[in-house]
Amino acid sequence: MQRLPTKGSDIRWLNAAARLAARGRPVSHPNPAVGCLIVKDARVVGRGWTQAGGRPHAEAAALGEAGEEAKGATAFVTLEPCAHVSARGPACADLLREAGIARVVVGLLDPDPRTAGEGIARLRGAGIPVDIVTTPEVEFSLAGYLTRAHHGRPFVTLKLAVSLDGQIATAAGESQWITGEVARDHVHSHRAIHDAILVGGGTWRADQPRLNVRLAGLEQHSPRRVLLSRGIAPDGVTVINTPSQIDRLDQVQYLYVEGGAQTAGSFLGEDLVDRIELYRAPILIGEGRSALGDIGLERLADAHGRWTLTERRQLGSDSYEAYSRSRPEEN
Repeated sequence: MQRLPTKGSDIRWLNAAARLAARGRPVSHPNPAVGCLIVKDARVVGRGWTQAGGRPHAEAAALGEAGEEAKGATAFVTLEPCAHVSARGPACADLLREAGIARVVVGLLDPDPRTAGEGIARLRGAGIPVDIVTTPEVEFSLAGYLTRAHHGRPFVTLKLAVSLDGQIATAAGESQWITGEVARDHVHSHRAIHDAILVGGGTWRADQPRLNVRLAGLEQHSPRRVLLSRGIAPDGVTVINTPSQIDRLDQVQYLYVEGGAQTAGSFLGEDLVDRIELYRAPILIGEGRSALGDIGLERLADAHGRWTLTERRQLGSDSYEAYSRSRPEEN
């Protein structure tokens, strides 16, 4: 008989599935990037993530790898198995039942009204125990999908590359390069997992940035280019006039905002930034160009409690920190 996992191991397996799901981002469009592990006797017998174009789903891929060993196993899936059948494939809840899965651990309920609890109900109706175990890692792995579903806009990451004294350029405008090569490669790897990348009109006119991915083997994952401007859209670039218009960016779950200072300030001022990725170089510039424009802050007390450090690492001589927006009303 299979040894059922403890809650602690449930969390570990789900977090592993969440890390696996990252392989599907962003190519899984229009579907969310989901991860699934099939575990039997504390051993992974199948693993899967949402494939390019959204099919096969993670559960179908994992069951295909597990084969007969799926019978009596536990499935760990970051998002509730779908309950709807489409021309592109069967419902994953039915696939898990037919494979003889003994237990399912789900990270999050699916807000898609075609599933929205029905996937879990179908599994339980077939006598399969289902537990819901939500973790921050699982939530982050589906942040773009959830933000789009709940707020009608993409999940927004603001990237800042600054000196120790918070400058992004010298007074004369020289900004290449603040950070070193390792940090710049890290930025390109993050560009590759976003659906779109945005800069402001000033940055576009001054730097003519390519806004692509320049890492060997990942060039084809360059994100869609977006410009915050009231001007005419350049060839191959989408223009929006205000930060609030990001809800018009069709098929964009993850938006990467790179600059400049006024653009960063406007997104922060409208409280549209969900994550800040801060690259800090060990240099001092002095009088230069600040990383941020006006963000609408009137009282220092209002600045506290908004951001939570979630990641920190060293990238060559530069440091990297990631901060998540704390929104208590959503907890």
